[in-house]
Amino acid sequence: MAFLDDLESTRGITVRTRNLRLTAVHSFFRFASYKAPDHAAQIERVLVIPSKKFDRALVPFLSRAEVDALLAAPDQRYWSGRRDHALILLAVQTGLRLSELTGLRRDDVNLGTGSHVCIIGKGRKERCTPMSKATRAVMAAWLRESARSAEQPVFPNARGGSLSAHGVHYLLTKHVATAALSCPSLKYKRVSPHVLRHTTAMDLLQAGVEQSVIALWLGHASIETTQIWN
Repeated sequence: MAFLDDLESTRGITVRTRNLRLTAVHSFFRFASYKAPDHAAQIERVLVIPSKKFDRALVPFLSRAEVDALLAAPDQRYWSGRRDHALILLAVQTGLRLSELTGLRRDDVNLGTGSHVCIIGKGRKERCTPMSKATRAVMAAWLRESARSAEQPVFPNARGGSLSAHGVHYLLTKHVATAALSCPSLKYKRVSPHVLRHTTAMDLLQAGVEQSVIALWLGHASIETTQIWN
């Protein structure tokens, strides 16, 4: 307990980080219970230390008007604008993580019947996420624009390599600034790839999709992660 208190008072960590440290301590002591049963009483005292409660911030997401303004922001007269439009649309509709978007390959996109993207997500888990008709049409047009091998990135940078995480954040920031001219509420929001993922979850929830399905859609390891939308 002194260790945890010191983390908060001396190092200034948040309650959430404190709880993560406690989770690691609990994990070690559960292991120790098998290796040192003679210390069971002391181990049990550690295992019953509770996590500290904290106020949860509202989960940020975009309204439909904000999404529409953001999708209209890229200048599609240019190659980069068409790429950015396709990337933002796919992100909002499928809820892919940033690493999944930048790591997407041509072979991962299925434009046939039951169009979907298939990725290896967090924890090396494979999942397939369906695309809407509108997203499929945009992706089909984007992939026809220039010949690419199955191993090349779907959303390349100007040199043909994969977009970096910084690159995606940069293009989002640029297009949010443009979209804010027609949708002023965007001026007060920090829009990141993860906010687009939150927007997907909220759209699914408002459409009446069950939380267990949303968890599978987003690739959550546990449905408890999805319950923040309640």
